[in-house]
Amino acid sequence: MARFTSPLAEQLADDVLERFLRYARIDTKSHAPREQCPSTPGQLELAGMLRDELEQLGLSDAGLDDNGYVFATLEGTGPVIGLLAHVDTSPEVSGTGVEPIVHRDYDGEPIALPRNEVVVDTPELRAKKGEVVVTTSGDTLLGADDKSGVAAIMGAVAHLAANSDLSRPTLRIGFLPDEEIGEGATLFDVERFGARCAYTLDGSAIGELQDETFTGAEVVLEIHGYDIHPGFATGVMVNALRLAGKVLAALPADVAPETTADREGFIHPYVIEGGIAKVTIRLIVRDFEDDLLHEKVERVRAIAEEVVATEPRARLEFSARPQYPNMRDHLKPFPEIVEKAEAAIRAEGIEPIRNPIRGGTDGSRLSAMGLPTPNIFAGGHDFHSPREWVTVQDMAAAAAVVVRLAAEWAE
Repeated sequence: MARFTSPLAEQLADDVLERFLRYARIDTKSHAPREQCPSTPGQLELAGMLRDELEQLGLSDAGLDDNGYVFATLEGTGPVIGLLAHVDTSPEVSGTGVEPIVHRDYDGEPIALPRNEVVVDTPELRAKKGEVVVTTSGDTLLGADDKSGVAAIMGAVAHLAANSDLSRPTLRIGFLPDEEIGEGATLFDVERFGARCAYTLDGSAIGELQDETFTGAEVVLEIHGYDIHPGFATGVMVNALRLAGKVLAALPADVAPETTADREGFIHPYVIEGGIAKVTIRLIVRDFEDDLLHEKVERVRAIAEEVVATEPRARLEFSARPQYPNMRDHLKPFPEIVEKAEAAIRAEGIEPIRNPIRGGTDGSRLSAMGLPTPNIFAGGHDFHSPREWVTVQDMAAAAAVVVRLAAEWAE
């Protein structure tokens, strides 16, 4: 078996794995548009489990509010520091009946999952030869985004609670709902949380430390046509589906998630629904700079208006709403927050990877709301797909980093 990053990580590994497997089996897929908080009942089930486990660890104030937020405090000395992760999983892939498969002493070859002819094979996976890999069975996601972060935090808190001699600040633990649909921070009470800063464990590759994210917006296009029996449609019918197809075909192919990288933004249609009379297209628009984001939103508007204008009897309704900001500008005034995390990662024997997130975390909005919140790795890969996987070694390393981060703030 490949070595752990430290004896501490090896000590934490079994507990973190057991927790992760327990959490992964609960269907916490979120749902948009949200009609209640949390948007799905499974999130409350996991939240209740986490509250109970925190109480069992001796965190007597552990509570679950009506909106599905779990909060608890591990007392210490020094400043109050937050640890956050989200309990929901992506609505894009089924989370029902998740059956995690543990591949011990992984041989470095492609992993054929037992269902749907799904094969997991990436350079990142092959580099994990000798480690303990956890995958799905092929017909659901795994939920490493972000249950690996939940498990890492819980494992670290359990270790700190059981070892009162270890240096630590007062830690505020929070588990949030509906991050995957951009609502995790919506009902988060920063003042009540009462922390100087926080860290989300919602990253991917071991060593990641991120203080910059995309700025995100959602665009909704409603194209209204005119429906009639096709036998009487001549000169009368206006097929909203055909207009929607033209809109999608006119979107720039070089400004898509699959054709951009690094600091390039994108326009991404992710849902289309409706029929002849009305079609709704939902898109997410992303960029690292506000002005470039605005340009992309207006480009979508212009394309849709031009297409719909070709049929005078059709009508377009356009709306755009901010989803989250780039956390960068809100973290710049507090460099020590990222520096502490960087020191903790190095103390675990890992070289930090400083890359911007091509996405967002709860920390994006929380930082803008007054709670500076960078992001730390949790080990998962191939998120939002049945090919999702994580290694026990990486989750254990994330838990060990949390323990070392507590020591950094205690100093």
